[in-house]
Parts: sequence; structure tokens; C-alpha cells
Amino acid sequence: MSSTRRRATFGLVAIALTSAAALAIGQVSLDLSGAPAPFNQAPPSLKDVKPPEPPNLGNFVRDRQAALQLGKALFWDMQVGSDGRTACATCHFAAGADSRSINQMNPGTLGRDLQGRLVPDTVLARGANFHLRADQFPLRVLSNADDRTSPPLRDSNDVVASQGVFNTTFLRAIPGVPEEIVLRAPDPVFRSGWFNVRQVQPRHTPSVINAVFNHRNGWDGAAQNTFNGVNQWGERDTDAHVMRAGPDGALRKFQARLVDSSLASQSVAPIVNPLEMSADGRTPPDLANKLLRSRGKKMSSLRPLASQLVHREDSVLGPLSRGSQPGLNTDYVSLIQRAFRPEWWASAQIVQVVQDGDRETPLIVARPGKELADNEFTQMQYNFTLFFGLALQMYQATLVSDDTPYDRWREGRRTLPDEALIGLDVFLGQQARLLADGTTRRAGARCINCHAGAEFTDASVGSIRAKGLTREREGQDLDRGFNNIGLRPWREDIGVGGRDPWNKWLSVTRMSTEPSGRTIAVDGAVKVPGLRNIALTAPYFRNGGYLTLESVVDFYSRGGDWAPLSGMDGVHIEPLSVPQLALEERIGMVAFLKSLTDERVRLRRAPFDHPQLFIPHGQVENHLWTAPDPLRLGQAMDRLREIPAVGRNGGAPLAGFMQYR
Repeated sequence: MSSTRRRATFGLVAIALTSAAALAIGQVSLDLSGAPAPFNQAPPSLKDVKPPEPPNLGNFVRDRQAALQLGKALFWDMQVGSDGRTACATCHFAAGADSRSINQMNPGTLGRDLQGRLVPDTVLARGANFHLRADQFPLRVLSNADDRTSPPLRDSNDVVASQGVFNTTFLRAIPGVPEEIVLRAPDPVFRSGWFNVRQVQPRHTPSVINAVFNHRNGWDGAAQNTFNGVNQWGERDTDAHVMRAGPDGALRKFQARLVDSSLASQSVAPIVNPLEMSADGRTPPDLANKLLRSRGKKMSSLRPLASQLVHREDSVLGPLSRGSQPGLNTDYVSLIQRAFRPEWWASAQIVQVVQDGDRETPLIVARPGKELADNEFTQMQYNFTLFFGLALQMYQATLVSDDTPYDRWREGRRTLPDEALIGLDVFLGQQARLLADGTTRRAGARCINCHAGAEFTDASVGSIRAKGLTREREGQDLDRGFNNIGLRPWREDIGVGGRDPWNKWLSVTRMSTEPSGRTIAVDGAVKVPGLRNIALTAPYFRNGGYLTLESVVDFYSRGGDWAPLSGMDGVHIEPLSVPQLALEERIGMVAFLKSLTDERVRLRRAPFDHPQLFIPHGQVENHLWTAPDPLRLGQAMDRLREIPAVGRNGGAPLAGFMQYR
């Protein structure tokens, strides 16, 4: 069969491959104990891996269940967003990711010039608020589907990502009021007709399920392994501190250091990000001032999940549910007091934040019994990111999908279909096999080299501990768990090759003072994602450029979409190279990837159950014109979609990507 015909046939016959044809490819055993040697090297069940946790967590948390309740409430609460409508879960409601398809395009705002300086693309090919269609995928189509060097028939540097908040500037948060006072101005990019639409993030949203296993989080690894209690930058931010009360109640600065807590680092970044959840300029204490009771202010504190129903049988929040009434029967102050040790919230002293040039400086002052000014915060409010990050990490640490068909097979409790075993063989990349056309070859995609371990990613805490922070691949030095796979030119998204706010390299390879003489291949490299539940999280890759698993396997079979490129330093970067896969092997790979789906995730059963959520799904009407929001000058009206609350027993599967209109 010619490569063109083979490629065209793949999507049509993937479901029709019979067991007899599969067995013709090679002898496989459904009994692991007698399986061919490569299967003995297959990753173990995820049940064998304990989620990482900082060893000093007990110095901060005193009631784990209360912290879990606090984390789940904050993760799903729409009031956390500056607009009172955007929760963390707004971009992570569907198998931990985002399945919305209206107003989900970013024009490529991470673009850079050849010297690495930011030069964003601000022009959307199809305009803002566009309704995506299946025929627009993949975003890059080659004239020869098996040759990454062939001329493209279609190409776009746009990114399918997640809409966040409208472009606004923070003015003030009023305690007890979900929507903050903000300044609105015309948006130069995310605008349809006369009105602003919601901004869209520059990278596709990864799933939070199993994210607790990552050594660093974020596509570019910006969310550091060590949580400093303040922001995502860990030990890179040498000034980061929280306030700790001594036995006398006096506040003192304290530098928190919690290792294996990149999920806490990641959790606190969106709440101050002006694209994702926050008006520009809002600080975590400002958010805390809205959510928590302020001393001397008579306004009531916000009820957690005040506009959202919580199922009576919610696996975490059920005891706090109000049944047919929205919200919880407690408040955030009480949850924090129950969850965390009092030295982090009980002091009567006040922290006054004053502007010192470009920096904000905290001063400890006494305001006994007096109303607080807008720049004055209680200890609980000032330390809010410490509580927010750790509570969300503890909740998300329960979101582990370790009961897939693959896990059950690895535990010897069931069999896998023949096609999936063939795909596993290709995934491991070791065994010589008789193909259906009568030829024999040692095939394999070497997927296991990057998607290693039960976590199916070399970016995991376990992998980093066992093998180190860097690795060498084909004569190139890389950060372990980060790869340039030839998806797009590095200048469109430099990934881990970029810098932090202190102008330090994100890449630990590039920061190394011991040159190896090999090429440093970190420009355009992004974190290797885990593969579990991948069948539920389309579209794929950091740009959301691929719609189906079949097209993803085709992508890897040709070794990516781009020929070798040059990095920021002018060095040659060779994208990941994979042998061409036969039709039967591609079918097997898709079957194997589907075996990594946990039915509890698909059906939203505990621990994946959740409160009610209202999702902004684009604006009324379309990319040509929008209707104004009568209450918010200059903004288009949101199109809201309800995600009903489910309890521990779950509910019907959510519609997938592009299945909502």
C-alpha cells in the first residue's frame, strides 16, 4: 500500500480492524506473566505511585479534610474571578480540561523575533468569537501527509486555547460583592463588532487530573516545584514571604518552602493573571478582601459557591451542601481556621502594603478595632495565597485517574484488546514483528522515552528524582520532561527556553554552568503531558492544533510538522524523530491510548464529581457582530452554559469538544 493511500485509509478503517488481522501482526499474550519481554517493561499501574506531598505540610495544615473542602470550594467558585463568573474550573471542567469551542482562539501572542524578544501576533485569522468547525483541523495540513518537509496546503499560527476574562483594570474589590469595580477600555485584539469579547489564553489548557505528579507545572515549567506561599516562582523569588505569628501574636516575615508542590505554585498564578481570572492589577490580598470578612467592615462575607448548587452527595462538600439552595453552609474564614494552623491567620496585627517605587512593601501596624483601609489587610488576607495554593493542591491531589483498562490489565485483573496490546508494543518500541504485508521489522515509536512511568510523562516527580533534571537525546541536551516535537517554529512559543521575571532562564539546562559540548535544544520545548484520559481532552498539543487521536498518531509517524529548525542561539534543533508507522501500528496506538481512559472521569464519579458551574461559552452572537451587555459598558454579552452539579455517583458524560453550540 502506498504511503498516501495508507494515510487516507487510516481514519476510515481504524474501527474495523479485526482481531484476526491484529494477531497476524504478532503473537501477543493477555497474561502479563507470560507476555513477551517488552510487555514486562510496560509502565506499572498508577495505583503503585503515591502522589507527591511536601514533607513539612503539617507545619501549615492541621485538618486535612477541612483543607480538602476549602480547596474544592475555591477551585469551583465562580466568585474567585474578578468578574464574579470565572472559576479555576471554568477552564478545567471537562476531564480536567476545556471542551468549549466558541471564542477559543488566540492569534499567537507569544511570538518572538530571532533574538527572542516578544513580538506578538495580534490578528486572528477568523476574527474573535469564532465558532470552530471540524474541517478547520488540523491547523497545519501538509501536501504529503507522511513528509514533514512537504509544502503546506493550509497553515495557521493561531492557538486553540481557553477564554478567560474581559480586558479590564482593577480598581477595587468590595467585601461581600462577587464582581469587582474595574475600568474597561476597547480591546485591540479580542473584539467583535463594537464590543470586547473575552480574552483567550496563548496556550491550550492541559488537564489538572494527575497534574499533582508533575515536577514542574505549566507548558513552560514556570510553576516551580517549590511553593513559596506567594506566587508560582518558588525559590526564584528571593523576596517572597508570608507572615507568621509568634507566641506573642506579633507578625514576622517567613519564607515558606514546600517542595514537590508545583501544583500549589501553578494554582496561585491564574488568580492574578489579567487574561485568565483577574482584572489587571488585582493582588491576592485584594481577592481575599472580597472573599473574607474584613475587621470593622459591616458588609457580610461571601458565601462559598453562593450562586452554585452543591449536590448533597458531593464526595467532599456534601456535608456542607444546602441542598436546593446554592452555596455552602459555612464561610471561607471558618474553613481556613479549621484547615490551617493558627500561627498563619490568628494575629490581631495588620499588614499595610505601601508602594515604594516599583515595589510594594509590607508594614506591620496596629489598628485595634478600627476599619481597615484598602491597602490594609489582616494576617489571613495577606497570607491568602498560602491557603489558596495548598488547599487547591490538596484537592487536586485527589484527582488521580488510576482505574483505567490499562491499570487493570497491569494489575492482572483484566485483559486488553489485541489492538491495544499491539499499540503498547509500538509505544514501548522494542519488539520485532511480522506485519500484515508479510514483512518483518523492528518497529516502535519510542513513546516510552518521553511518556515514561505510570504517569506517562518524564516530567514527573518520580522520573526527575530517579534520573535528574536534564537528559541527552540524539546529541542534544534538554530539560527532562520538556521536548520540541516539531509542532510549530520555536519563535511562536519559546516554551521552557524563555526567562522568568528576574531575567533568569526557565530551562535548568540553559542555566547550567557546565557545558557539555552538545546542542542545547530547549527553545520551543514544552512539558511532556501525561496521556491518561487523552480520548476525552481534544483538541491536542499546546496549540490545540489537532482534533483526533488518529491525526496525532499520524503527526508522530512523520516526525512532526516541521523540518529541523534553528533555536534562539542559531543552533540546529532536531525535532523528535519517529519511524514511519504502518496502518496496523497506527490503529493499535489509538486503541492503546483509549485504554488509558478512566470511566470515573468520563462519568464524573468521585473523586471527579463537582458543584454546579456556569461556563461563559463565547459571546452573543458570532464573530461578525455581538450583542452588548447592558450592565457592562463596552462588553459583549456572555453566552452561558450550565454544567449541572453531580454527587459521588456521577452523571451523564459531558458533551465533547465542538459538541456544544
